[in-house]
Amino acid sequence: MEKRTPSREALFQLRGPVPTGAAVSLALQHLVAMIVGCVTPAIIVAGVAGLNQADGVLLIQASLVMSAVSTFFQLYPIGGRFGSGLPVILGVSFAYVPSMQAIAADGGGVAAIAGAMLVGGVVAMLVGFGMKHIRRLFPPVITGTVVFTIGLSLYPTAINYMAGGAGNTAESIAAKGLPETLIYGSWENWLVAVLTLVAVMLLNHHGRGIGKLASILLGMLAGYVISIPFHMVDFSDVADAAWFSLPRLLHFGIKFDPASCIAIGLLFAINSIQAIGDFTATTIGGLDREPTDKELKGGVIAYGATNILTALFGGLPTATYSQNVGIVSTNKVVNRTVFAITGGFLLLAGLCPKFAAVLTTIPQCVLGGATVTVFSTIAMTGMKLIASQDLTARNTTIVGLSAALGVGISQASAALSQFPEAVTMIFGKSPVVIATIMAVVLNLLLPKDNAS
Repeated sequence: MEKRTPSREALFQLRGPVPTGAAVSLALQHLVAMIVGCVTPAIIVAGVAGLNQADGVLLIQASLVMSAVSTFFQLYPIGGRFGSGLPVILGVSFAYVPSMQAIAADGGGVAAIAGAMLVGGVVAMLVGFGMKHIRRLFPPVITGTVVFTIGLSLYPTAINYMAGGAGNTAESIAAKGLPETLIYGSWENWLVAVLTLVAVMLLNHHGRGIGKLASILLGMLAGYVISIPFHMVDFSDVADAAWFSLPRLLHFGIKFDPASCIAIGLLFAINSIQAIGDFTATTIGGLDREPTDKELKGGVIAYGATNILTALFGGLPTATYSQNVGIVSTNKVVNRTVFAITGGFLLLAGLCPKFAAVLTTIPQCVLGGATVTVFSTIAMTGMKLIASQDLTARNTTIVGLSAALGVGISQASAALSQFPEAVTMIFGKSPVVIATIMAVVLNLLLPKDNAS
């Protein structure tokens, strides 16, 4: 068989040999766009769950490795049915962060998150098998409401991180022998956070090329450097981390908490629909066509199954990354080799505990200054989805009432205090659950607009 010569034209086709230099540089572009978003949820959850340094490193490791594995399954479907075969990148999703924080804070820890992920993975697979019927329940106004609410629910997380982390009280800082600059609400924390935010904004709006694309990563690097003179960075644990290590099966254990399973399971159903949107945006933007039913079904089934595998290896829930979809729509590069190289970089990063240990040294104020822009983008993505539909009285009622009840109840922490604890866990900890249920119910019950 005659070997095909690598060509740049193959970059715009799903298959075919491509020049190594071009493939690697394009893969690094995808990696830079998503690496911060992939590791930050693990850092946040590790902090809320009170994990020690070693377990925090393992959580980051597992999340990176399983993101790579999930990406490979999507790129190279098994039997043509398990996976989409489309050029997508999967990573740990911020959509799950509010619910995971609630589960971790209530004492369930990573074990309860893993148990809920097993249930959620099954839910996603069922959505995949029933794709044609379930898809109709989530038109853009519903998915937009959900995404918008997710963004709103993450704002307090960003603000708490900008202030240095709510758990870093004067007493806890003194007990750990840490510098006073780390105390929650200190002017040092706010200064570093604001300077990080300014750096991100300047790069995002005035940068060019890689400077604009990697604005969050470079902004975090600037904030990290600024934080060093304030004695906010401690490298003592990095030296003890190994250079190579594999994720450990059931390291955090498995715990099935009914309330956690319901909350996370609902999010998996929602993210399955969101994945359909990303698959569609990828094929329209990069391949100038709609995805086939086979691609959508295989993609969502693989999404659920790989999250079951991720739970067993102690990782956090993964999902398709919209920022990488945006890159595909911009440069039209769809060759699977490029995305496989990105997955390879993710895998290497996850297999190196020393790399994960370095990530855990990032001060919380730096994370807050950088991620507040990410969270605002999530909320605005939801708004764009909502605005893509006519803002009739019916649609504004669905969006406004769903977000109001979801965010309102979660912010009024005592609103459900007289109900059983399970009710509070499912409906009171994260606004996403109530907002989703209300949006779906209202969409089914409210009469359709005959005219706008």
